Amino acid sequence: MLSKKRHSLSVLIILIIVGVVFFPIEAKVALTAAKDEKPNVLLITVDTLRPDRVSIYSDKHLKTPNIDSLAVSGVVFDRAFAHVPITLPSHASIFLGLNPPSHGVRDNARFRVGSELTTLAEVLKISGYSTGAFVGAFPLDSRFGLNQGFDYYDDLFPAQPFLPFTFSERRAEMVINSAINWLKQQKPPWFCWLHLWDPHSPYLPPEPYLSRFKEDPYSGEVAYVDDQLGRLFAVLSDYKMFKNTLIIFTADHGESLGEHGELTHSFFIYNSTLWVPLIITGPGIKPGRVKEFVSHIDLFPTICDWLKIKKPDNLEGTSLLPLIQKRKLTSRPIYIESLDPFLNRGCAPLYGLIFEEQKFINSPLPELYDLKTDFEEKKNLANQRDIQPYQKKLRELMAKMSEAILPPTKRPVDLATLRRLQSLGYLVSTQGPTKKSFGPEDDPKNFLVIQQKLEKAIIFHDLGRKAEAIELLEQVIAQKKNFAAASIYLAHIYYSLNRSEEALKVLAEAFKANPTDFSLASAYGLFLVKERRYQEAIKILEPAILLYEDDPETWDQLGIAYWRLGEFDKAQKAYEKALSIDPNHALVLSNLGALYLTRYFQNKDQRQLEVAISYFERASTLDPRLNLAFRGLGVSYKLSGQPEKAVEAWKKAIEADPTDDFSFLNLGTTLLEMGEKEKALPYFENYLKLKEKDLNQAERQKIEGLIRQCRKKE
Repeated sequence: MLSKKRHSLSVLIILIIVGVVFFPIEAKVALTAAKDEKPNVLLITVDTLRPDRVSIYSDKHLKTPNIDSLAVSGVVFDRAFAHVPITLPSHASIFLGLNPPSHGVRDNARFRVGSELTTLAEVLKISGYSTGAFVGAFPLDSRFGLNQGFDYYDDLFPAQPFLPFTFSERRAEMVINSAINWLKQQKPPWFCWLHLWDPHSPYLPPEPYLSRFKEDPYSGEVAYVDDQLGRLFAVLSDYKMFKNTLIIFTADHGESLGEHGELTHSFFIYNSTLWVPLIITGPGIKPGRVKEFVSHIDLFPTICDWLKIKKPDNLEGTSLLPLIQKRKLTSRPIYIESLDPFLNRGCAPLYGLIFEEQKFINSPLPELYDLKTDFEEKKNLANQRDIQPYQKKLRELMAKMSEAILPPTKRPVDLATLRRLQSLGYLVSTQGPTKKSFGPEDDPKNFLVIQQKLEKAIIFHDLGRKAEAIELLEQVIAQKKNFAAASIYLAHIYYSLNRSEEALKVLAEAFKANPTDFSLASAYGLFLVKERRYQEAIKILEPAILLYEDDPETWDQLGIAYWRLGEFDKAQKAYEKALSIDPNHALVLSNLGALYLTRYFQNKDQRQLEVAISYFERASTLDPRLNLAFRGLGVSYKLSGQPEKAVEAWKKAIEADPTDDFSFLNLGTTLLEMGEKEKALPYFENYLKLKEKDLNQAERQKIEGLIRQCRKKE
């Protein structure tokens, strides 16, 4: 399924490049559905969105007119809850209609949706729907299994992030553009899932939202998302799709923003991260508000019932259709959990339930809240009431689930996945939990001080306060020697400050203390490659691969080390192994192109050059921001006698990286050779500005001579 999806995406990209126009703007065909046709379904999930940032719930922080417009003819659920405060498991519950213990996806890294499970997309596809998904961030990459049932799953993310500790997310604008293009070519009925990542930390909305919400950038991200959704809704209106589309708007989880001491999410299971907005609108739905408590697993059966489609027998949720139709629904418990502290920090797991406006959290230091009078969970009643009935109710609820006991981790996390998730702030360990019994000292609340320091360090880094970030990370490492993420973050900060020896020292000490932690081995090897200490890197990376071989990035780094040492056959095998794991890894494809280009320089075999071009072209198509691919493509085109193509490739290299002096020089030289003096001049001038401090006298004189030659009139 994954290969088919990738293939179709590659074909789409190629067709666009050669000029095929799919969606002419001037030909707005009304894609209306006949009365007897099934309604379309649009599911919108906004990552990390608190209900109090949607003005239909609260207008204290901002106005969200486009999201609010769904409520004009729809039902607003005042008390909707996620089951887990983390992206992948939460979406798994939405798409499978199962609680986390039953679907088995408990975290963002070491789990994936099993192929034996039936997704909402699969049910709709069998029922005649075309299905398309457009996701905004890596935790929902197709490798995690949520692509099951989708004809088209758009998860093409850039190969490299813009900044350390941040993911080069696809902005809402890009995701919505892709969805709009797909929608315009669909005939009803269709199912479209739109996932927008923007409100996730770090909160860096584009202008003018950053300036408008300078003191509250999180709300700025939400305002930006609302405006982008307005564009989508306008298209749906223009193409007459609104009238026959069931729209479900929700979030995967919320955001603490400092409540209960948590800065972001994934740690605790308070309402700040579990309470989510939910609006359902569609043909025949009358506006209203629902006070009853509902949850994510209720969405799957609701959609099936609304469409009059047979739903799978194993669904654990309850259809909300009675509530939408202003009828009563029997109260039932809502299961909640957070295993992130258990899986990744060695703390006790958090399990709980919400039932009849009471919320119980089972942990070494249990908590009980009356949500009717204390929705913000400020007063713990566990010491004032008998909690045994709640513990019994929770045990009974979990016993009904197919996988009530968390299975032990059988294999380490994919290290490429680990690094990308850690860059998002998800602190994923590669070492499975070993402890089975827990005391008060293991309660996640007692780990909060360390958690806060690490979260603050990441925020300080984002704000440019690197010295403060370093101080906090050093404190975390002193308190928690096996906290790999803290060491990796600290090394990245040192490296960004050109303190590479300190970065390597941090990783070496952490790796020595935790020799079985593959994330540390991988990061250590990566830094050694960056420092051109290739022999040392190989000594670290080869043992890591023997322990776990399914990480394309580790194979890629090993390939670079072999390549730089002139061991081209070993380098090629390493790159090819990486591609066997991830065939569309743009950076590996670019590196393989560089290897073939190197071999061409050795033997001038034209076939090597042709292969290099094919790899560079594929890499640059997959990631238009990958400067290295365009640089290599420019060189290869020039060597193959295609200077015009070389010029275009180097221009794109500069677009991807405006500091690319190599491409500036080659552009100037090639254009001058083509007789384009005026066009060549600015490239030489920019090269001189970029390299002014690094050029010796002879080099400077050479460039100045080329500039004079460009200015000289015949």
